[in-house]
Amino acid sequence: MKNVKYGLTAVMLLMTLLLAFTPKEEKHTLYIIGDSTVRNSRGDGGPGQWGWGTFIDDFFDSTKLEVSNQAMAGRSTRTFVKEGRWQRVLDDLKPGDFVMMQFGHNEGSKPDTTRAGYRGVLRGTGDETVELTWPDGTEETVHTYGWYLKKFVTEAKKKGATPIICSMIPRNKFQDGEVERANQDYGKWAKEIARKTGAYFVDLNSIVADQYDEWGANVVPSLFEKDHTHTNEAGARINAWSAVQGIKSLEDCKLKAYLSKDKPTLYLIGDSTVKNGQGDGAGGLWGWGDYMAPFFDLDKIKVQNHALGGTSSRTYQTYGLWENVRKQLEPGDYVIMQFGHNDSSPLDDSHRARGTIRSAGTEAEEIYNPITEQYETVYSYGQYLKQMITATKAAGATPIVCSLIPRNNWKEGKVNRANDSYGLWAKQAAETRETYFIDLNNIIADGYDALGEDHVKAHFFNDTDHTHTILEGAKYNAKAVVKGIQGLENCDLKGYLLED
Repeated sequence: MKNVKYGLTAVMLLMTLLLAFTPKEEKHTLYIIGDSTVRNSRGDGGPGQWGWGTFIDDFFDSTKLEVSNQAMAGRSTRTFVKEGRWQRVLDDLKPGDFVMMQFGHNEGSKPDTTRAGYRGVLRGTGDETVELTWPDGTEETVHTYGWYLKKFVTEAKKKGATPIICSMIPRNKFQDGEVERANQDYGKWAKEIARKTGAYFVDLNSIVADQYDEWGANVVPSLFEKDHTHTNEAGARINAWSAVQGIKSLEDCKLKAYLSKDKPTLYLIGDSTVKNGQGDGAGGLWGWGDYMAPFFDLDKIKVQNHALGGTSSRTYQTYGLWENVRKQLEPGDYVIMQFGHNDSSPLDDSHRARGTIRSAGTEAEEIYNPITEQYETVYSYGQYLKQMITATKAAGATPIVCSLIPRNNWKEGKVNRANDSYGLWAKQAAETRETYFIDLNNIIADGYDALGEDHVKAHFFNDTDHTHTILEGAKYNAKAVVKGIQGLENCDLKGYLLED
């Protein structure tokens, strides 16, 4: 018996030693380098500008791959090298890592020692150089755009990493109805260097431009709020998704193996009451969608707020925002939709032309849209909801319709409800398409009535806006949505909620 005891002890000790000396699977890193269209400012969206590299990690399995966005606003291929930024990335590169690079927006000026030319490069992919002498006597040799890309590729490969060159995203510049492309300069040169060096190439410029051309010059500006180069969050997410589509198309690229497959996504779509502005609390206003993620186990599900202020159930589709979400949907995902606040607008006004027919029926009306300068068939509010419900189900995802949150409008001590209008039509649309419905309007209204008019006005709204909530109101409404989810029978989304 004593020998058996010693034998078991020896086996356990041996197993412990084996586990201790068994090499663990190393976690690889995707490094992203580029300019402000990849990571604007500090990557925090200020002021209303986002780079696509900020959101691309949403598409990868974080347990297997780390995403490190090392892009920096204002940089070109030349200054990324000159400032030592590339060297810092290179020092950290390990065999099995990846480097995605996208430059081109800041290379266009003539290279010299002035403020305008300090980041310019020579055009093309050749070996031409120009010698510069800076005021402090420092000598600098400036190369072509292609030369710098080649440097990134060859040095990354020497470290055992996989380089992926991306052509730069297109700007919001249209000519004759088509967006300006880079296929005769920086896009062309990026592709040429990828071919010559054997690097992978994602024609991001063409992927995004094709989508922009489909949406048109009247819709695309909604993705660019400050200038013609830098996208807002919606535009950045579209570009991140486009980059991922490019990655998926690369033959024999190991990076594809790290794309998320098992974690579902909860997509939130709607108007400014779901996400106000950039979702940064500008003016003290917030949408409830900005406070949904903390209620979920984010190790098991992703929560993405794709709502956009000013949209109706109609324009969320005609602007192409719904199509972007639809293309990302996979079986097991969820879509919570809440529209209605802007659907009561005119059908064909020259300001926004975003209204819908007031019903959940099959009515339709042909109008001339002064914004797009085209004829358009406008449908009912409920019909637009039904279109998104059907498309969500077709993708194998689960649609959940919410009635719109109540405004800060009261009558005889009771908040006004939407039971005879958009709340009713949202419910009818959900019932017709046999999907889940959260009567958010009444859930919140019941709570408002219990708290009282004075409390709600003082804590949930400011003095000048009867529709958009301040911070405390947005958090209250988010809890109301969660309460609605908890009340849905046989809805798997409840399983991703954190326990109280």
